[in-house]
Amino acid sequence: MSTTDDPQVEPSLGELFGRLSEQTSRLVHAEIELAKAEMKARAIRLGAGAGLLAAAGVLALYALDKLFDAAALGLSVPLPPWLGFLIVGVVLLVVVGVLAAVGLRLLKAGNPPAPSRAAANLKDDVEALKKGLGR
Repeated sequence: MSTTDDPQVEPSLGELFGRLSEQTSRLVHAEIELAKAEMKARAIRLGAGAGLLAAAGVLALYALDKLFDAAALGLSVPLPPWLGFLIVGVVLLVVVGVLAAVGLRLLKAGNPPAPSRAAANLKDDVEALKKGLGR
């Protein structure tokens, strides 16, 4: 008969540490399983959200196409239809050109993508450490 079966006998220090170790291990495993379950549920929601956003983006492109068609057909009331579509196409190409130029300028401004402030701070830290070590 072990000492844990008798309620009058207090468990030894070794038994208490054994119980603590076992319970801690079970708690850590349970927390890991809970974290896995939460991350899986979150990933499923994120995937569904991303899929719905992609579908909305595709449908938005189709809607824009129809709106551009409507604009071209609206211009074809006073003008020939081919001229209305040509005007809408040229306006769209101008917008594309402006967006591309601004995008290229922003990309060039962001190059190189190295963290220059962090590198400068690191150099300062190294210099401070060298001074602190007496070198």
